[in-house]
Amino acid sequence: MQVEVLGSPDAVAARAARVVAEAAREAVAERGRFVFAFSGGRTPGAMLRALAAEDVPWSGVRIVQVDERVAPAGHADRNLTLLEANLLKSAPMDADQVYPMPVEAPDLDVGARDYERLLVGLAGSPPELDLVHLGLGTDGHAASLFPGDPALACEDADVTMSGVHAGRRRMTLTLPILNRARRLLWVVTGEAKAVMLRRLQAGDRSIPAGRLRADRVQLLADVAAARTR
Repeated sequence: MQVEVLGSPDAVAARAARVVAEAAREAVAERGRFVFAFSGGRTPGAMLRALAAEDVPWSGVRIVQVDERVAPAGHADRNLTLLEANLLKSAPMDADQVYPMPVEAPDLDVGARDYERLLVGLAGSPPELDLVHLGLGTDGHAASLFPGDPALACEDADVTMSGVHAGRRRMTLTLPILNRARRLLWVVTGEAKAVMLRRLQAGDRSIPAGRLRADRVQLLADVAAARTR
């Protein structure tokens, strides 16, 4: 695991944007396409705004979701709303280059299977995502894989539904597809994440984040999250 500690959340966001842009250039040069899986959160908004100004081969970019809350289109709880507001309004890319999770589907389990098939079309069989952006929860969750949730134990699907957390169910990528990715990018900021960040770095498999691969991983944290005590 490659770890960088930066002075502020804004510095983390700017560095994360550069990492994503570099990965995009490499993937498009090598394979003609960059499949980027995006998580929600606070720092990612700044990351996306910075990414819009980076040197990115936008026509080759395809953005998928790591997870999404079951909520109406345009709702503030949706990670897609964050993505649209902070990247699509500024970057020279089309809306059809973004593939939202179908959380408005009448049957969410069918929607999850549909999204699996979409990922195969974008990233091969089994899908191998080029870069996955991840945040870290104060309870150690990553994506929408929460402690004790059945989604965390899902090994036979790449996309599944979680239980209810903070009032909403979520659609989420599972451990198998996350651990299959070419690269993982953790973006972690704030003192509230410090304890779980230490456990993540120690490879503590008792938290969901600790069950994700530790090789081909870049972790960006601010000084508050990286404090040692």
